Amino acid sequence: MNDRNPISYILTVIATIFVSIGTLWYYGYLHFAKPEDALELSQFTMLKSIPGQDTKLSLEPADQQAQCIDGVLVMFDMTQKGLTGVLVDGRKRAVRCMGQETPQQVK
Repeated sequence: MNDRNPISYILTVIATIFVSIGTLWYYGYLHFAKPEDALELSQFTMLKSIPGQDTKLSLEPADQQAQCIDGVLVMFDMTQKGLTGVLVDGRKRAVRCMGQETPQQVK
């Protein structure tokens, strides 16, 4: 009974680890960060509001949504699953937001 081969146990453990990591990566629960992940995803422009002047906006929403988390504006991309990031200015400073309210969807 004590003549069991430990190599088969070791190979089973290693194979289980690789299959688990591969499954988590495939379904998007595990992401290996690459340097290109920090590249600029989209261009944003701030429209200045001038009293008495109308600002015209497109009725179609952007592919990104923003939420205030711990005082920082976090962007979520709706086209690529799991892609999130912090909105920064040209000098890599995080854009802060006031309050902790979660944006409500307009009906």
